[in-house]
Amino acid sequence: MSRWRMYDHALSRPTVWQRARGLLSRFFGGRAAVFLVALGSLPGFVFAEETRPLRWAADAEGGAPYIFQDPADPHRVIGFEVDLAEALSKRLGRPIEWVQYDFMSLVAGLQRGDFDFAMNGLEVTPDRAKVVRFSRPYYVYTLQLVVRKDETRFQNLEELLALGGTVGTLEETAAQRLLEEMGFSPKLYGNQTEPYLDLELGRIDAVLMDLPIAVYFAKPNPKLKFLGEPLGEGYYAIAFRKEDEALAAQVDRALDSLIADGTLRTIYEKWGLWNDTQEKLARAELTDVLAEARRRWTFTTYFPLLLKGAWVTTYLSIASMAVAIILGLPIALARLFGPWPLRWAAVGYVEFFRGIPVLLLLFFLYYGLPTVADVYGLPFSLRLSPMAAAILGFGLNYAAYEAEIYRAGIRAIPAGQWEAAASLGMGRILTFRRIILPQAIRTILPPMTNDFIALFKDTSIVSIVAVVELTKQYQILAKSSLKYLEIGFVTAMLYLILAVPLGALSRHLEKRWGKGQ
Repeated sequence: MSRWRMYDHALSRPTVWQRARGLLSRFFGGRAAVFLVALGSLPGFVFAEETRPLRWAADAEGGAPYIFQDPADPHRVIGFEVDLAEALSKRLGRPIEWVQYDFMSLVAGLQRGDFDFAMNGLEVTPDRAKVVRFSRPYYVYTLQLVVRKDETRFQNLEELLALGGTVGTLEETAAQRLLEEMGFSPKLYGNQTEPYLDLELGRIDAVLMDLPIAVYFAKPNPKLKFLGEPLGEGYYAIAFRKEDEALAAQVDRALDSLIADGTLRTIYEKWGLWNDTQEKLARAELTDVLAEARRRWTFTTYFPLLLKGAWVTTYLSIASMAVAIILGLPIALARLFGPWPLRWAAVGYVEFFRGIPVLLLLFFLYYGLPTVADVYGLPFSLRLSPMAAAILGFGLNYAAYEAEIYRAGIRAIPAGQWEAAASLGMGRILTFRRIILPQAIRTILPPMTNDFIALFKDTSIVSIVAVVELTKQYQILAKSSLKYLEIGFVTAMLYLILAVPLGALSRHLEKRWGKGQ
């Protein structure tokens, strides 16, 4: 049974009283429960359950030095934020439990109530500051430019911009905002390992990210080097729900004490993160970034970016569907008319590519193939560009579906058509080209055009290989400007402008070539 103690603080009283009344009613009858409720209503006396653990959310996938699996014991996590959470637990007098949560969903999960606070190198960005209550800062970060070891073409970002180079960074970060202000169109990533891998493979010219990330992911890599001194600065803070002001205030006081007595410095020195910049923590204040974001992002600023995203979506859809059609028909013919080895190969292709997620396929094509070439010392390069990997991935995947559509359409033609053509002296190839295929198109066309429209919408997942199409562009702009409704409406209109003509074309072709009106 839970222990109870006197506590001079208004905790969640309704839940406590309901549980207490239920327990006492069970063991001592209703009068005791009524007495407990009356006693609890007296000023200064609240019966509270023994303090429950606080749930802290972070994403261990991000890795060192924030939070990552301990190589010596994979069942536990380590990192400077793990040490900070332990120090906060001691100051608050409450246990803190870590909860694994996807980094991009931390704010949404906090609002849902899945945990009590989020601490994962969270920068104070406009969209976050609007919906969460940030603690006082616990780390002053700077940005570090990283290049390949043999890079000699430029010495700073200004020279790289003049060369028209490409810089990779994390989306929704201070580094992204700095690069855009300078005039770059940065290549955006969802995690901190892929940019450095692309830099090493020569797909981009530099990476700009927070110094703690660079220290652990780039500095140990002999193929990469730091270029210049750190630039810019900002703060990491802990995110709470706005209604949890009391808890946030307690954490603020705990952080103040950790800074004042040097505990925070000890933690950062342990992880090689202490520098002179951290002296600013004692007087750090968060600035209001909301008004500035709303002021800068006007229609004339974001609309050209949305148009660019729409063009990428259209090009990707058409090119991928062309690959699917080119591959799909031979696969269908091999399954229908080929010798048994070809038939089984066609069946294997269809089942394989229908059975694996296209997301996994994109990861393999973009990140896995270069590794295969390096491991086996292949004399040719397998380093696909983001667009090439996306087109090939969707083409291979949708070719499996198209092959089944074509096979069903061809088989729907009666066998008598083949026999009639043979009686006229026509060969099988000529019969297929002149008689069978034109009739099969009538059956094939509707599901094929539906697949094209589905592919048009599925292109939104290619952002995982750093392709910024229309949906990804909307997410970036909406989070940067806080104009979710306005930019969302414009994005939806662009999708309709692109999709409705496709539907009209499909109906026209069905009417002209199909079986009915």
